Amino acid sequence: MAGFFVPIRQYPGALYPGQRDTDPDACPRLTEAQPCYHVLEPWTWRRLRRRLREAGPDALALPYWTAAWAPLFWSLAHSAEVPVVAIVHNPTDHDGSWRARWIARQTLGKCSGFLCHARHVAGILGRQFPGTAAVVHPLPPESPRLEDREAARARFRLGRDTVAVLCFGLIRPYKGVDVLLEAVARLPAGPPIVLLLAGEPWGELAERLRRRVSEADLIGRVVARLEWVPEADVPAWFAAADAAVLPYRSATGSAVAAQALGWGLPLVGSAVGGIAEVVEEGVNGLLVPPEEPGALAAALTRITDATLRARLADGARAASRRWNWASYAEVLEELVARLVAASAPGQRDG
Repeated sequence: MAGFFVPIRQYPGALYPGQRDTDPDACPRLTEAQPCYHVLEPWTWRRLRRRLREAGPDALALPYWTAAWAPLFWSLAHSAEVPVVAIVHNPTDHDGSWRARWIARQTLGKCSGFLCHARHVAGILGRQFPGTAAVVHPLPPESPRLEDREAARARFRLGRDTVAVLCFGLIRPYKGVDVLLEAVARLPAGPPIVLLLAGEPWGELAERLRRRVSEADLIGRVVARLEWVPEADVPAWFAAADAAVLPYRSATGSAVAAQALGWGLPLVGSAVGGIAEVVEEGVNGLLVPPEEPGALAAALTRITDATLRARLADGARAASRRWNWASYAEVLEELVARLVAASAPGQRDG
């Protein structure tokens, strides 16, 4: 029987460089989840430890993606008398400092095993922590909500022959949105391509991107919503799109890639990290070198070919059926069972 102990609040708004960090519709709380602590308020951790003692777990499974969680994570892992599995979204903060990398290494070094969402991440952890068990399961796609495609395209004023490519999600420097805008500006005249750009830019990126999309070479080529997109509005963006684009400079993985595959959208992505594992060249999408707007523009032009796009969409739908949350849970359970067996007194002593 699994127990879910979740934060009442993850971290103060002062540490979040965007305007909004919660959306109950995007991540509904499980009825069995027990909110009982604040991540950056150590005096609330005693309550969490008490709940853990009462639950008597055989193992702990803790998510890791940012150094903001590290003090709590380290404290729990350091004092745990059972195996600790880290569900590693990122082995260290994106665009993180040497301090964040050091904190991540010290924290993850307390773990008995890792569940990673990409072989790329497992490889990094394998080099840092040789001998520590690691398994890989990509993030599964969610089932798309019903949405009228024609109505969605009308909402964004997309013509019948327009090919719409979607770049969606929080906008940070490593995601390469500036490279994408340069690629769109280089697109030749011909079959119209429109970029649907939706997501909240962090920090100073917001004003810079707003200026860029208003410049003459992008007028009429970009539909932008540079702010947090509420969950209720998300389906329209995916329903209106013909493909999704992931122009990352670096990547451990991408929940948006899984989301796009769930919608049956071909992917155009940079050949970096976990993106290169999800995008299968010529099967469900096209891969391009990172930070090369000319190559990205060429790939976007290729995606205007309806025959190619249909074939890649078939591949995207096939890829979306490959993984699901049941298989994700099975992989985690198998890892936990292996670690629990290895930590049994007879195994430790013998």
